[in-house]
Amino acid sequence: VGVRRRALRVVHGLLPRVAPDGSKPRDVYARTFRVPTGSAPSAPRIAVLIGGLGISQQGTADAIARLPGAISLAFAPYGSDLERIVARARADGHEAFLQVPMEPFDYPENDPGPKTLLTTLSSRQNTEHLHWAMGRFQGYAGIVNYMGGKFMASEAAATPILREAHKRGLMVIDDGTSARSLVPQIATSLQQPNLRGDVHLDRVPTPAELDAQLARLEARARERGFALGIGSALPVTIERVARWARTLESRGIVLVPVSAGVT
Repeated sequence: VGVRRRALRVVHGLLPRVAPDGSKPRDVYARTFRVPTGSAPSAPRIAVLIGGLGISQQGTADAIARLPGAISLAFAPYGSDLERIVARARADGHEAFLQVPMEPFDYPENDPGPKTLLTTLSSRQNTEHLHWAMGRFQGYAGIVNYMGGKFMASEAAATPILREAHKRGLMVIDDGTSARSLVPQIATSLQQPNLRGDVHLDRVPTPAELDAQLARLEARARERGFALGIGSALPVTIERVARWARTLESRGIVLVPVSAGVT
């Protein structure tokens, strides 16, 4: 058993774990948040998670440099030099998440990439794929799905994966793109901190539509006190979100990292 565990570590890299003193990655790597001076404690809060980082070097560099630190970033496991890139993002104040490729309803026509978690694989095989993704870099507070409509709708497939992430001290984010996702219910049953996206910002990636979805996100936050927006690392998304973020304080809204909204 000891040999197998050491072999897994070599194959997958360093995997997140709960420390001997009980410290969990979701707490250690969460961005510290304090209500800005002058903001009302009851002010509406908005978190934004931008995914797809780590693949395009220029797009990733632009997101890290142009987006305020309160905006959280999700990194795909397929990029090169991820350890250095994520360390740089965290040094600039961004909270990091790992995007895990999961099976969509139209797979394999729509293929998230190698090591995708599939409903047709055993829980052991899917856990191996999860470990591969987890070992690609360190410093993330949780996992978020990449695609995954079909996988997240399967309780049998998703439960072992969420249980493994919970065992390793990670929070889980459902990007909210699939109405059939069981992730919030499964995570809650496991007492795993989780959050679901409220507004997909760039389903139609045009400046006008992005501005409309950002306005919708604000309205949701004013209605409920908190809202999570999900976007991709597209140049137009980075440009519009960066511009929008600069105006929030003047409208009495507080921009917070994703972990600040997790329950």
